[in-house]
Amino acid sequence: MPAVRVLVVDDSVVVRKLLSEVLASTAGIELAATASSGAIALSKIPQVNPDVVTLDIEMPGLNGIETLKEIRRLYPKLPVIMFSTLTEQGAAVTLEALSLGASDYMTKPTNSSSLASAMGQVRGELVTKILSLVNRSRERVSRILHAQKKNSGNNPIEILAIGTSTGGPNALAQVIPQLPSEFPVPVVIVQHMPPLFTRLLAERLNSQSQLGVLEGQAGAALGPGQVWIAPGNYHMTVVRKGPRAVLELNQDTPENSCRPAVDVLFRSVAQAYGPNVLAVVMTGMGSDGARGAAHIHEVGGEILVQDESSSVVWGMPGAVVSSGLADRICPLSEISEEIVRRVKASRSRTGAMSATQA
Repeated sequence: MPAVRVLVVDDSVVVRKLLSEVLASTAGIELAATASSGAIALSKIPQVNPDVVTLDIEMPGLNGIETLKEIRRLYPKLPVIMFSTLTEQGAAVTLEALSLGASDYMTKPTNSSSLASAMGQVRGELVTKILSLVNRSRERVSRILHAQKKNSGNNPIEILAIGTSTGGPNALAQVIPQLPSEFPVPVVIVQHMPPLFTRLLAERLNSQSQLGVLEGQAGAALGPGQVWIAPGNYHMTVVRKGPRAVLELNQDTPENSCRPAVDVLFRSVAQAYGPNVLAVVMTGMGSDGARGAAHIHEVGGEILVQDESSSVVWGMPGAVVSSGLADRICPLSEISEEIVRRVKASRSRTGAMSATQA
């Protein structure tokens, strides 16, 4: 398989040098070129034909957002990874970039990082993202549709739990705003993101949705139509306290190298709600959520996954499908409709059964 060609775009000489050294020394990756501005990057893309572009956000002249818009216009399928700072402004602009079609993002090493530490962070995080985004060897969905199982769905759905990662902010922006204002159950979400990013994501979704969307808070009682997003650097769990279900946060050991982790949330909702859970696993790198989905399956809950063709990376949903746990595989455009249909059908069917028994 040919090496993955990467174009590095950053106005900082130090950052270009750091990325160049890491990428050039990584097997399977080739540094195609570097560019110190958006305009230079746009001129180099047709010359070097990269497989991936890493793009700084804050650049003089044509900034990262403007450059991204032009890349998306000219090369709609070229993967772009935004390189941002871990600041409120950097997080806000990164979310804007993701909404405009950026494939993924990475926060820059801090100024206090040693060179070795910075190179280790880039090699461990950025290289993984690059290789995942250009991996073309995955099986197509049409080959594994037989993995879908048919859940009886006889239990009323009382909570919706969603797990996602790479590509997740855009996926959530398509799903959550489509849920109706009278949605009858609470929604709990893990989106792999650092602190600050999760709060801004919640604020953005809240402004777009009919439901109230907030970052998770310890002790918050779950109610119908509430949407809670796990805060960065904290696992979020659901626990029963008498008749109520409430959120708890902790900083226990990361799972699947993630905190928050989908597996942690899914295990907790399986324990708190038993068979009355609908879980959704959407686009994301790795396999976080697969073990948690197994817990939900064991107690009789239902599991939907996003299909490969509409996923930025099919790692997380693909892992659930490979384990034979998916009740249905849906394109992103159909997930909200399927959620509403299943929740409504489960609750109306249970109500009808109760009336018959009475």
